[in-house]
Amino acid sequence: MKPIITLEDISFKYQEDAEKYALKNISGSIYPGEWIAIIGHNGSGKSTLAKMINGLLLPQTGQVSVNQLPVNEENIWKVRQSVGMVFQNPDNQFVGSTVEDDVAFGLENSGVPREEMVIRVNDALTKVRMSDFKEKEPARLSGGQKQRVAIAGVIAISPDVIILDEATSMLDPKGRFEVIDTIKQLKEERNLTVISITHDIDEAANANRLFVMKQGELIHVGTPEEIFSYGEQLVEMGLDLPFPEKLKIELNQLGIETPNHYLTEEGMVEWLWTSSLNK
Repeated sequence: MKPIITLEDISFKYQEDAEKYALKNISGSIYPGEWIAIIGHNGSGKSTLAKMINGLLLPQTGQVSVNQLPVNEENIWKVRQSVGMVFQNPDNQFVGSTVEDDVAFGLENSGVPREEMVIRVNDALTKVRMSDFKEKEPARLSGGQKQRVAIAGVIAISPDVIILDEATSMLDPKGRFEVIDTIKQLKEERNLTVISITHDIDEAANANRLFVMKQGELIHVGTPEEIFSYGEQLVEMGLDLPFPEKLKIELNQLGIETPNHYLTEEGMVEWLWTSSLNK
């Protein structure tokens, strides 16, 4: 299978004479249908990398490719038809006076005929369970509803890749669940490639692979099980521990042996249910 996104030794500075690189010698591949979570502390380069993939920024050295197409000024609009982006604050993305108008905005800019536009807007709102709100003002929606509308605006364009740039960080637990559940369903239905920029370790656990960033460099790539098995070393990387790992540490301090391998929340519940703790 050919990668849908290729990063070839890319480097970037926000000011060319700056000593510090925002990104330094990043290489990697992302494949169709994957969910990639890019994690790391503030200033590690996560959002900068996302903007490289979307073409909002271009590398000073190296090459980014989407669907084997180099990301450059010549190809930028083709790339953005393939890669949609949902930002941290959905209010910054709203331009329409109603939900329906806002979802249609990107399609209008792309010259989609009105008959097809109506179908795609309605389909996108149905997918994110916001059809009943299409005549509402976006400003009057809850945080989770706003993000679902922002996602609808992206998926109406039918991208191959959707980037969530800290898209759940401003939401309460209910809103966060709504957004992640929506993305899971869309990924399965459309075989979307999802790239999630996040501080939320529990959100990152949904990914197939994690890219761990530190000071502009890609320092680890692996499955959630592989990365989370670093345990307390995650804190040294500027990351939080997943809840099951925190619980294992507490149990170990009480003299209770726990499995060495990483456990998801479901796996931890299963282990607790069947372990000698209940005997």
